[in-house]
Amino acid sequence: MHNAPKPNIEDLPTPAQLRRSTIIAGIGAVAIGLMVYLPAEYGTDPTGVGSILGLTDMGEIKTQLAEEAEADRLLDLEAAGGDQSSSLLGDILGMFVGAAHAQDAEVWRDETSFTLAPGDTAEWKLVMTEGQAAQYRMLVEGGRINFDLHGHGGGQSVTYERGRGSTGDEGEIVAAFDGEHGWFWRNRDSEAAIVTVQVRGEYAEFRNAN
Repeated sequence: MHNAPKPNIEDLPTPAQLRRSTIIAGIGAVAIGLMVYLPAEYGTDPTGVGSILGLTDMGEIKTQLAEEAEADRLLDLEAAGGDQSSSLLGDILGMFVGAAHAQDAEVWRDETSFTLAPGDTAEWKLVMTEGQAAQYRMLVEGGRINFDLHGHGGGQSVTYERGRGSTGDEGEIVAAFDGEHGWFWRNRDSEAAIVTVQVRGEYAEFRNAN
C-alpha cells in the first residue's frame, strides 16, 4: 500500500492568493451576469455588450413571449370561469363600433381588412415623422386578438399600447420619432377573426409590414 506524498507547505496557496482567486472568480461571475445572462434572459443590457453579441434581442423576445403566455393563461382562466359578461360587453362594443364604422367610413383616409386564423399574425405600419399625429379605429369580428401598438426607427423603439383578447380599439398615435408606427396582431383565440383598421391624419404611407 502506497501513501501519497504530503505536499510541501511552499506548494500550497497562501491565504492572500486564495482571497485573490475568490475575488477574481466573483468579478468574473458578475461580468458574465451583466454582459451575457441579463441580456440573453431578460433583454436588459447595462454594458452594451449584449447588443453587440445579439443577446439583447433574444432576451427581449423571450420576455415578450413570456408576457404573452401569461396573458393568455389569464384569459383562459377567465374563459373557464364562464366570464360571459365580458363577452357580452365585447359584442355590444363591436356593434357600436361597427355602426360608427358604417356611418363615417368616408372620413377615413386609409382602410385595410384581413382575416387571422387561430395562431396567425399580421403587421401594418404608418410611416410618420416625429410629432405627427394619426387617428385610428380597429374593429375585430368573429373572435378576439392580441395586439401591440408600437414604433421603431433610427435605432429607437417605443410601445404605445398593448391589448389582450381585444374586440376593438380606437385612439391616436403621436409619433415619438421618425419611423414606422403601427400594430402587430396575433390571434390567440380558437376562432378566426376579421380585423378592420381605419386611419387618418398626418402620415406618409400606411403599409403592410409583414
